[in-house]
Amino acid sequence: MTEQIPDFINQWIDLAQPRLGAEIVSCSDDSFAECSRMLKPEAPVFIEGKFDDFGKWMDGWETRRRRNGGYDHAIVKLGLPGEIKGIDIATTHFTGNYPPAASLEACNSVGVPGDSTEWTTLIESTSLRGDSHHYFSIDNADCFTHLRLNIYPDGGIARLRVHGRVVGDAATLDKSKSHNLAAVELGARAIAWNDAHFGAAANLLNPGRGINMGDGWETRRRREPGNDWCIIELGQVGEIAEALIDTAHFKGNYPDRCSLQAALVGAGTVDSIITQCQFWEELLPPQKLEMDSEHSFKDEIRQLGPVSHVRINIFPDGGLSRVRLIGKIND
Repeated sequence: MTEQIPDFINQWIDLAQPRLGAEIVSCSDDSFAECSRMLKPEAPVFIEGKFDDFGKWMDGWETRRRRNGGYDHAIVKLGLPGEIKGIDIATTHFTGNYPPAASLEACNSVGVPGDSTEWTTLIESTSLRGDSHHYFSIDNADCFTHLRLNIYPDGGIARLRVHGRVVGDAATLDKSKSHNLAAVELGARAIAWNDAHFGAAANLLNPGRGINMGDGWETRRRREPGNDWCIIELGQVGEIAEALIDTAHFKGNYPDRCSLQAALVGAGTVDSIITQCQFWEELLPPQKLEMDSEHSFKDEIRQLGPVSHVRINIFPDGGLSRVRLIGKIND
């Protein structure tokens, strides 16, 4: 039976990515496997027969067997402050050594949380299964900077994913300068797409160049007329002056062409935006793309004034690594 993956996995970015600056602040114990492995971006693996000085090598965080009561915990600093939409606690490959239960708390702290820190419970103590994903939707609009994962009483967690919306602070930015309005650091996000069979659309906005082909947005092979598309909600309303379209690592499967449409959108549901976007003005006419290359378009960009959303069209299908939309924030 295929496990049902919740919508928040693809709709919101993982705020606990090390490349965004996420890190383990402290943990009660990691005698068998380093706590930092719990935040690794790649899927956990199991290597038969691999041992190190601490015992069987496990791709995750694993504590010793407790003999004196109590429980283990780890404090995670999120890469970017944000509103948490969903959590995935994965015990992948942990079978006879997973914790029977776990809970999760969060706080908003300028520095490292201390004894006086007030924690908000996001997930009450709940039972865990071995070698499984445990998905939790979170209904809390507060902005958080740190999490505390508690496991009862001990054991191993393969991965902790914290999906949410970045709460960008535009007040600290110099509005006289240009910025990447599609940066996750500003709160940009992919809100809709027609297909993401091989790679999540949210990857388009990740910092840095793509790590590999899996670190991008890739659609299935199109066998019918038309083209694929993705809608990006900018982190800040602004006027776009340059588009950087990167096909890094995509060679036999990059799109032949791409184009951009944009608009200043008021309040509305995602479904209404999907309907509207078909009629948005063209920001960038169709442009030829090359494999494994970063393409800069400046002169080709049309001046539309302030925009809040951009739809990228790829013809007919394929994969992109990154999309950068450079411009000035609108006052």
